[in-house]
Formats: sequence, C-alpha cells, structure tokens
Amino acid sequence: MKHALSVWRVIPNGAAVDGVMTDEQIPVGIVGASEYGGIQLVQLLLQHPKTNVVYVGDTTLAEKPVREAYPHFGRSAEQLTIEEIDVEAIAARCQVVFLALPHGVALALAPKLLEAGCKVLDLSADYRFFDLGIYQSWYNVERSDRAIAAQAVYGLPEVYRARIAKAQLIGTPACYATASLLAIAPLLRQGLINPDTLIIDAKTGSSGSGRELKPHFLMSEAGNSVTAYGVARHRHTPEIEQVCSDLLGHETTVQFTPHLVPMVRGILTTVYATLRDPGLVREDLVTISGPTTKNHPGSKSYREAPIPRPSGPWVPIAVLLGSRSIPARGG
Repeated sequence: MKHALSVWRVIPNGAAVDGVMTDEQIPVGIVGASEYGGIQLVQLLLQHPKTNVVYVGDTTLAEKPVREAYPHFGRSAEQLTIEEIDVEAIAARCQVVFLALPHGVALALAPKLLEAGCKVLDLSADYRFFDLGIYQSWYNVERSDRAIAAQAVYGLPEVYRARIAKAQLIGTPACYATASLLAIAPLLRQGLINPDTLIIDAKTGSSGSGRELKPHFLMSEAGNSVTAYGVARHRHTPEIEQVCSDLLGHETTVQFTPHLVPMVRGILTTVYATLRDPGLVREDLVTISGPTTKNHPGSKSYREAPIPRPSGPWVPIAVLLGSRSIPARGG
C-alpha cells in the first residue's frame, strides 16, 4: 500500500544555534544579504534571543544601512550597516558566520574563516555533499579543498544533531532536501517503507529561484499555471539520495520531481512510498514521525504547531507563512 506524507518546515524563533549552547548571545555575521536566503536569515537572527548580529556583508549593498535596504526589519536593524566582505573584520567580531552566497563562492571564504577560529554555516551547496565528486559532477565546479570539505557536516539537525554540535563547518540543507528528508527519515530509520518505491512530488513558489530575473519565474508568466522543471536532473536529487543512502547503509535512488506553482514562497512536499506493513494507517505515520520533531526546537508536529486549525485534515501553505513551525500529516 502506498501512503503519502506531507511536510512543511520553517526555522523557529526561540531555538538556540545548534552546537553552541550558551546563556549569552552569540556574536554572528552574515555574508551575503542581497538574495532572499540572506535577507530572511538576517531577519531571523535579529529576532533570535540567542544571537547578536554584529556583521552583515555584501558587495552589492556595501555601506548601505540595513534598515534602508530592508525597511521591514524595523528598529532591530537600525544599528547595522552593510559592509564590504572583509575576512579579518568578520573573524575579529564573529564567533559564528553564515555564508549566504552563490554556489562556488563560499568555498573561497570558508577555509579562511575556519582558520581564524569561526564556526561556519554555508547556505550554498559547496559543503553539503559527503562525496565531493558528486558535487563536482552536478554543479560543474572544480574543487581542490578536499581536506576542508571532509570536515563538513550535513546540517539537518533532525538527522545529524550530534555531529552538528561538534562541527566547525556545516553545509545547510537545500530547501527541497529539507522538506523531503523530514518526511522520509523517520520511515527509513524504522524500516517501514520500501526505499525503491520512493516518489517525491514537490511544489515551490517563485522566490525559490532567487532575485535574479528569470522570465519563466515571473508571476505574470507562472500565474494560472503549474510547471514541472528539472525533471530527472534537479540538483537537490543527489542530496536527498545521499542522506537516504546513509540512513539505509547502502546506496539508493529516489524519483524527485519539482513543480513551480503560482505563489511567491513556500514548499509543499508530498512523499509516496510502499509500506512494508500494509496495516499501518495515517495516525501510525504521524506517531512514528513524532521523535523526529519532539527533541528539536526547529520542528513542530501538526498537533503542536501554533497555527490556526483549518476545517479539513490538511494544512494549506498560506496558514504557515510566518508561523515558524512544521506541521506534518500522513495519509
């Protein structure tokens, strides 16, 4: 019997930074504040009770006050000015550094920051892969930093929390990979599904492509339509496969198809698989997924999520915007 499990996830407001637990605020820096990921990251860290944003760097917005660049941040950003990217200045002021840069750029900065004693979290794909050869083949970037890359830990705390706590270099997961693996991981851990039957049907809004002008991602082009893209060649596929293979202890593949839908932000991922026990029902899947979210402040189950309850059994994406929670349902 095939069952589907839908998962949503947003970063929480009150969670401590993984691996750096302290009563004092952690001085953090963000490199790259002109793309959606960096912008959202600055806002989240400004609101976070455990972090003190002491540096924001970006080459295109240098010398502009953060509040001027992004007025919706309000007074929380009034003391911050976007600076040129200066490794020495970053290392002198920051304990933790987030790199929100394009693929292939972070790998030039990360080694220098690590050498200076900073903990580095990279939002690009540069340090996500266990096998650097896979990264090179999918992203067409030659690498000579194998020793540094070997130190990286895949930054999905629901799966690798213990490793993250000890790591100095963390490759944060991709959006589709996060949504997919939160649904898949508990089922693979328990041996409840046949991994050869995994099908991931994912839908995203137009902001997922970034701020660069791409005609087919314009709402005037994407409106009133749904389009599959990156079929059988999307870069998040090998990322999902490597974690599934790690959980299983042997290599496996998945069928992953992303779709562009006419909304600005959000991801809905529905994962299908054949259950080894056909007697399992929806409530069983929700219960099995419980431990994945129970001990992680970044995850909330459907029942725990502080969001309005819709009349039906499924949660619409619009309800989740700004909720910083991840409702999940099995069926």
